[in-house]
Amino acid sequence: MREINVSEVTKQIREMCITVNYDLSPDVKEAVMEAGDKEESPIGKKVLSQLKENLEIAKDQKIPICQDTGMAIVFLKIGQDVHFIGGDLTEAVNEGVRQGYQDGYLRKSVVRDPILRVNTKDNTPAVIHMQIVPGDQVEVKVAPKGFGSENMSRIFMLKPADGIEGVKKAVITAVQDAGPNACPPMFVGVGIGGDFEKAAIMAKEALTRKVGQHSEIPWVKDLEEELLEKLNGLGIGPGGLGGRETVLACSVNTYPTHIAGLPVAVNICCHVNRHLSVII
Repeated sequence: MREINVSEVTKQIREMCITVNYDLSPDVKEAVMEAGDKEESPIGKKVLSQLKENLEIAKDQKIPICQDTGMAIVFLKIGQDVHFIGGDLTEAVNEGVRQGYQDGYLRKSVVRDPILRVNTKDNTPAVIHMQIVPGDQVEVKVAPKGFGSENMSRIFMLKPADGIEGVKKAVITAVQDAGPNACPPMFVGVGIGGDFEKAAIMAKEALTRKVGQHSEIPWVKDLEEELLEKLNGLGIGPGGLGGRETVLACSVNTYPTHIAGLPVAVNICCHVNRHLSVII
């Protein structure tokens, strides 16, 4: 049994919230840069050039990449041989978010009640997903999610008879309907299977996969490649102003499901696809 003080979780999440809002992970930045080289539309190339400049300014001056610094999403993979000491783990996570958003001068966007709309003034609580895994380590992944693209995300409860073609149609429909509202170029995470909420969580976590890293399941890999090609053929383009580079990556996660269903969730993220992970 390995003991970990929850204060270490707070410390790591504080630093990650600040860092990820100033500087995107190398794979995401590279995807944006490569899109600028590949885009053929003059206005699309200009938009991507401006996005590249914005990324450089944010990193150099340590200011947020986007004014929407997101709602903090935290994935925790907890080794079953870990024993937390020093307090409540959920409170420790939220304290890390609180400190990060206050010390990093990041916009606080969370309201306490979805109807009464009173701001919590520290961007807490976070949305926390915990999973118990073998081992004595803890993987902490922080992925602040902006709501321009989050609002464009969809879930489809398909019939099993809809099959793979129905899945493709659902993903294409979601991206096409999102259009410029999702601040393209975008990243698309897809969850297939499980049930209503499992599909959505898989789609959200799919957005944190390294760009260019495909599923190990052959048919899923083929689906990712086909969807990327078809989505970029929609002509939405950077900023929704037309062009080829609409989607920079499409990642698909799957899970067993019920004989009567075929859930498909599509989680869309703009080019500010923030995610960072550490091992404690």
